[in-house]
Amino acid sequence: MQPVTTTDHTRSLTAESRNETVELLTKALQLGIDFKLQSDVFLERIPSVQARDRLISALPVQPGKVEDALVEFAESMLPLCKNEASPQFLGFGDTGDDVGALVGGVLALLTQQNLINQSFDSPSATFVEITALRWLRELIGFANPPVEDLTTVFDVGGIITHGGTMSNSLAMMLAREHKMPGTMETGVHDPGQFSIVVPRDIGHYSVKSALKWIGLGHQVIEVDTDGFRYDLRALERALREHEGRIMSVVAYAGDSRTQTVDDLRGVRDVVRTADERIWLHADACWGLMCSFSDRLRGKLAGIEDYDSVTVDPHKVMAIPHSLGALLVRDPASLKAISSHSGLIMGDDFDFGQVTPFIGTKAWLSLKLWMMMRTRGRSGLAELAESRVEKALRFAELVDSHERLIRLHKVDMTAVTFMYVPADVDVAAPDIERINEANLRIHERMLADGRWHLHHFGLPDDDGILKYGVTLYPMRFMAVNPHIEEHHMTAVLDYILRLGAAFDEGSL
Repeated sequence: MQPVTTTDHTRSLTAESRNETVELLTKALQLGIDFKLQSDVFLERIPSVQARDRLISALPVQPGKVEDALVEFAESMLPLCKNEASPQFLGFGDTGDDVGALVGGVLALLTQQNLINQSFDSPSATFVEITALRWLRELIGFANPPVEDLTTVFDVGGIITHGGTMSNSLAMMLAREHKMPGTMETGVHDPGQFSIVVPRDIGHYSVKSALKWIGLGHQVIEVDTDGFRYDLRALERALREHEGRIMSVVAYAGDSRTQTVDDLRGVRDVVRTADERIWLHADACWGLMCSFSDRLRGKLAGIEDYDSVTVDPHKVMAIPHSLGALLVRDPASLKAISSHSGLIMGDDFDFGQVTPFIGTKAWLSLKLWMMMRTRGRSGLAELAESRVEKALRFAELVDSHERLIRLHKVDMTAVTFMYVPADVDVAAPDIERINEANLRIHERMLADGRWHLHHFGLPDDDGILKYGVTLYPMRFMAVNPHIEEHHMTAVLDYILRLGAAFDEGSL
């Protein structure tokens, strides 16, 4: 028998280590897959304080085994996790369970590319990201240069981000630099010259927060809405009253509550007539979905004329968190917020030059590329259209119950509605009692953990109960592909039972 050489022993250990790694990764993947496939939203519901006491611990002194950590994860953490892929999860964004996107996410983790630099850190990943951005731009209606004219990152016209909040923040930076070029270098001297216009009460918090993050303070002008869209006459008045002070007008291609798409052409015309220098920004984090389908694309008419557009594939494309994008009509506009450092190697396609707030840049876009590559145009269209059809069907079910009332027309996938207590006359509604009933119902729903609908404050912009008052409805979202009609009828039956308990004083 020949003695084992050092080289042979090293190879043996390496093979053993590789096998252990494969086994552990396989176990982790199996845990995740089983979690996605479970039918429940939660396996266990406990108060937050109990979760805190169970999960917060001291750093171990001695090294431990990955196998033991996996067991602890499976027994202590995973049962408390929320499963958005459950068909009983009906209230928020996407499920993150597109197979192509999941495959892309795993491969991005394992390949460990860093898109801050191209030739050194991400020789292929950078061009995959550019491809995905060009696909998104094409869907929105922005023109792409021919591939042979694509010579630097400043020709791409977009940035992959971690979500809509970061994308909107970058859009506000662009608006600031457009309003007063060079502010990146000289700083803000007169914040009052950098106001933004937003629709009252329905805008996303991110643009207001962005102003503070980029040194402008609360320079927000809120304009009245009608049916969850800008009142265009009120918008005209605001632009006249604040002439010279406005850097941007923000419109929503699907607001974050009702998903109503604004009159994008109307807003564009009013703004361009008032002042062509104002930066027009569209938040299409939800509305991106309409661009997938010829039947729905008309809702976004005019968006191609906006200076910047925010989209959130992780909200509408079944892509795991997180993945957003900022798209700009004029690719060269990104030069205004570029960064330069010796650590960013300065190659033509280094995304580190155009990604404020981000240093190391993960290959997030592989999830998006894989999803779009495997779905194709027809698959994306079917995804969008089936969701809208499902939302319209849920709206019909809500309308069929005398104790339920719907608060807006269905534009995309959201349906907000309320339970009306039996002792309330809708013709002269007791708003306080209606709100109390719906708050109680939703609290019980969350405590039970079987069903999930979203819940928030919403102005009665259509005057369904009383124009202008703040209501606290529940929201159904038709983005989960696992939802079938029996889930829709079952959750409404559940709400009606809780409503009856409220009427009896037992909720």
